[in-house]
Amino acid sequence: MGAYLGLAVGDALGATVEFMTPGEIREQYGTHRQILGGGWLRLRRGQVTDDTEMSLALGEVYLRHNAFPPGAVAEAFSEWMRGKPVDIGHTVRRGIIRFRTEGLCQVPENEMDAGNGAAMRCLPVALALLGASPEAVWSASRAQAHTTHHNPLSDAGTECVVELVQGAIQGAGLPWMAERVARLTAAHPEFRYDRKPTLNPSGYIVETLRVVFQALFGNDTFEAALVTAVNRGGDADTSGAILGMIAGALYGEEGIPRRWRQALLPEVREACETQALRLLAASPLGRAVEGERTRA
Repeated sequence: MGAYLGLAVGDALGATVEFMTPGEIREQYGTHRQILGGGWLRLRRGQVTDDTEMSLALGEVYLRHNAFPPGAVAEAFSEWMRGKPVDIGHTVRRGIIRFRTEGLCQVPENEMDAGNGAAMRCLPVALALLGASPEAVWSASRAQAHTTHHNPLSDAGTECVVELVQGAIQGAGLPWMAERVARLTAAHPEFRYDRKPTLNPSGYIVETLRVVFQALFGNDTFEAALVTAVNRGGDADTSGAILGMIAGALYGEEGIPRRWRQALLPEVREACETQALRLLAASPLGRAVEGERTRA
């Protein structure tokens, strides 16, 4: 629950300052820490963007199919786009149009597709595959990712996010998470981060995750980490969403400030809460727990 609400809260908080520089944020808001709506998308207070909406669409695929079939994922994303979402990334749009025009539900590998669009919507994979084998998790992660993003850096970053969320839900703390990120940076040095803040992160997965890692490991509460991430500016809704799902899994629902949870539109909050519980119940871990309860 904390992971899903954290995703939505991070999305809604960051959207207000998306594409602004840190200096512009300071001039207009001081330190941005309230869910206000507005921004370049002129959102209502508590409204979310494609990060949360695509996650919910992906989660419904698993609940219908008990898997992430590429064709069903592509169709779900296409149906989402038919609803004229408030925002959609260029790579996502291109992948969906390719599916509509050519019937291809997986895009070919492309060195230019190292965006953050697959990582921002990966939470349903983390929840639905809790307790599954690593091979099953990575296969599902790539099945959803390659609908629009097929790139080794995108794959590696997205899979790291999935593993961090799953580990946190199952009780891992920041030291374990730092070790997992160290494995990522050893394999892909592009993701290395340091104390120098990453400012104005673009949609490039490397810049996004540098912000996320700096905020996650540089703070010890959900609120402090999220405020740090979104005030870096740039693609702030996605930085916030990814940080929010990881930190939400780490600190739990009660670790997310009540004012932020209550600021979400009621329909958004309900959708996130409901899907989180349904995905967990459908996961291998959830089924095993239910089986133990039945035998007891």
